[in-house]
Amino acid sequence: MTKTEKTNKKIKATPEPTLRRLPRYLHLLKFLRETGDKSVSSTYIAKELGFDPTQVRKDIEYTGIVGRPKTGFNIVELISSIEEFLNWKNITDAFLVGTGSLGTAMLGYGRFKDYGLNFVAAFDNNEMKIGKTIHETPVLSMEKLVDLAKRMHINIGVITVPAFAAQHSADLLIEGGIRAIWNFAPIHLKVPEGVLVENAQLTQSLAVLTHKLADAISKD
Repeated sequence: MTKTEKTNKKIKATPEPTLRRLPRYLHLLKFLRETGDKSVSSTYIAKELGFDPTQVRKDIEYTGIVGRPKTGFNIVELISSIEEFLNWKNITDAFLVGTGSLGTAMLGYGRFKDYGLNFVAAFDNNEMKIGKTIHETPVLSMEKLVDLAKRMHINIGVITVPAFAAQHSADLLIEGGIRAIWNFAPIHLKVPEGVLVENAQLTQSLAVLTHKLADAISKD
């Protein structure tokens, strides 16, 4: 079994809630590193983030790192372990489809590279944008997407187009060999088996927030 196969097996065996919590641990750990802390316990992480200490310990165990009695985890080592586990140490080139307000903002968010994501090209069907550069990323015609994705062996595509254009954008990405899609359009994408889709559920998250706010106000 190759190293890649071992990594894929490990990722597939990891519960999705764990994968969603690990970045939150990472943000806290980096803050602690900047403030000069050298070690941290799973109990402290749990207390700061409002999680159960047992759950935090189980989550961290998936990364393969082992804590030290009494002192807990070395922060630098734990950061490295989580980043490697999430495959954030390996820069992955990606295409972005749709250079509206959201797409432009994402291209300008430089910290994506800290998480292993590097936008090498953006695509749009707006003639006014094609040929220009947005935050150092060239904007190309949609007609070039499939061929370029194949030639560059791109694995990740990010969709930031309106709902009506999302499925067509996904179809082009898949035709180009894209294996994973980060979808920001408010629509369910139909993709063949083997293609991964992660929906950025902004409206669902907002719905939870506004409902909780209404509930809190009603209790005042």
